[in-house]
Amino acid sequence: MRIIIQRVSSASVTIDNKLEGKIDLGLLVLLGIESEDSSSDIEWLVNKLINLRIFSDNENKMNLSIEDVKGDFLVISQFTLFASTKKGNRPSYLRSAKPDISIPLYNMFIEMLKNKTQQKVEEGIFGADMKVALTNDGPVTIIIDSKNRE
Repeated sequence: MRIIIQRVSSASVTIDNKLEGKIDLGLLVLLGIESEDSSSDIEWLVNKLINLRIFSDNENKMNLSIEDVKGDFLVISQFTLFASTKKGNRPSYLRSAKPDISIPLYNMFIEMLKNKTQQKVEEGIFGADMKVALTNDGPVTIIIDSKNRE
């Protein structure tokens, strides 16, 4: 499982010209799922997200978590995070899990995040053509892979 986190001052997702989710201060989370992922990947990533200290304190040091700053989450499914560009110019998405695997894991990720935090959790719609808008704060963008826990 792979996520790209962007610290935002605002973010939203629109589907078919309808605002589906919106947050102010918080984290935009792009979530990619591969076939080998399991609930242990989800648990590790959710705990990492909640406790990651990437918000600035009074001394302008990244020392506060999303819960410390009362920020919110916007989670967007993103199968393209496992794109392979090794051969040719057209990316391959063979590593991305098929919907029968990824939809339950996506829903489990959302539910676990909601259960482990007091913060608002907004989301897109899995598989939809989404328009995501954001104001990256910093900018701060971090990639985390549950199979490469560095």
